[in-house]
Amino acid sequence: MSRPPPSEIRQTLALAFPIIIGQVSQMLMGVTDTVMIGRVGKVPLAASAFTHSLFMLVFIVAIGVLMSVSVLVARAHGARRSGECAALLQHGMMLGLGLGAAGMAAMLAVGPWLGHFGQPPEVVAEVRPYFDLIAWSIIPTLVFQVLRQFSEAVDHPWAPMGILLGGVALNVVLNWILIYGNLGAPALGLEGAGWATLISRVLAAAFLWWWLARRPEIRPEWPAARLARSWFTRPEWPRLREMLRIGLPAAAYLVFEVGAFSAAALMMGLLGTVALAAHQIALTCAGFTFMFPLGLSIAVSVRIGRALGEGRAGALREIGFGALGAGSLFMLGCALVFLLAGRFVVAGFATEPEVIALAAQLLVVAAVFQLFDGGQVICAGALRGLMDVKVPMVITFVAYWVIALPGGYWLGVRGAHGPLGIWAALAAGLAFAASLLAWRMYRKTDPAHLSPIG
Repeated sequence: MSRPPPSEIRQTLALAFPIIIGQVSQMLMGVTDTVMIGRVGKVPLAASAFTHSLFMLVFIVAIGVLMSVSVLVARAHGARRSGECAALLQHGMMLGLGLGAAGMAAMLAVGPWLGHFGQPPEVVAEVRPYFDLIAWSIIPTLVFQVLRQFSEAVDHPWAPMGILLGGVALNVVLNWILIYGNLGAPALGLEGAGWATLISRVLAAAFLWWWLARRPEIRPEWPAARLARSWFTRPEWPRLREMLRIGLPAAAYLVFEVGAFSAAALMMGLLGTVALAAHQIALTCAGFTFMFPLGLSIAVSVRIGRALGEGRAGALREIGFGALGAGSLFMLGCALVFLLAGRFVVAGFATEPEVIALAAQLLVVAAVFQLFDGGQVICAGALRGLMDVKVPMVITFVAYWVIALPGGYWLGVRGAHGPLGIWAALAAGLAFAASLLAWRMYRKTDPAHLSPIG
């Protein structure tokens, strides 16, 4: 296999950079919320964490289903089928609104029963107003995600990034006003944080809509601008089925991954408070560096879909393996930081010597762990761009739920290796997934097995 041309790598990185910044912005919103709510007290902070654990269940499923928007729009955009791009955006919006309404209804229905989740009574007593506001914010969150994926697929990734950064800044300002009662506003505490989040998410979705609707180069692909199609036409069920055919396995892929890491945290909890704290610190560090390959995964999915639409089957392997090479180099650099300066990194998160020592040891495993984690997510993104999602879903299930979690239980909980055993098993599962997904990407990007789409 020849080395990927620099131009293909540069194009992928140019698309990936604003996507990565956008992903980091989403993390920053959670971090700033945690810091600002934490100043009010431990009960509001616990209530916030409990709320977001339930919110993420809904969000992960929905965002997986909506991944089909970027894949299909990118392919239609590459083939210069503007009407199809408009139709896909319209149907993506239907899916986003439907999933948002269902998720909101589910959370609001659960609201009266929060006391049955085993949370402390003082947390249950304070959580409800904040919980309801976060439930309402699901709809604008998913509307933004649909518009963001459309924007990235038609080669306009900078606007969503800028709006996400602006949303973080707005959320901080609104938190400062509404949580603490500044500028003459009442001090609403945790409820104020809920209002800040809801307002920020509504304005982010509205502003991105406004920006896209005003762009002359996007107008042919914008539903309201086409005489034959508007936002309010009857849904085409074959098109929705095609989106679900891609989106549901992608959602399952995410559920398997997120569920596995939640289960790993539960196993760490069985080993004690120090193990769980060290696990959370090491996972936070690995999660931050993971934003780079995750952004590359989204970018390579879009670029492969677009190349297929353009009929450039010969470029698929170059795009996929170029992204894999760039991601591997970055993760190798992060691995060296974890190996050489792991103790210094984790010292910023904790003061207890035993937590720092264990977290530093976990970062040594993470140095290997994240090489495979980055590789598997980039390969999965490339395969998603090829609309190959069912086999990657099965590979991920086996990697996490057949290899990693049982291995972690026997090595770490039942065995003598403790937390390091759990992380070693996760690394083994990720190595399995990365190897098989890379091999499948190599096979699926063989031009001999592809026909141009035009």
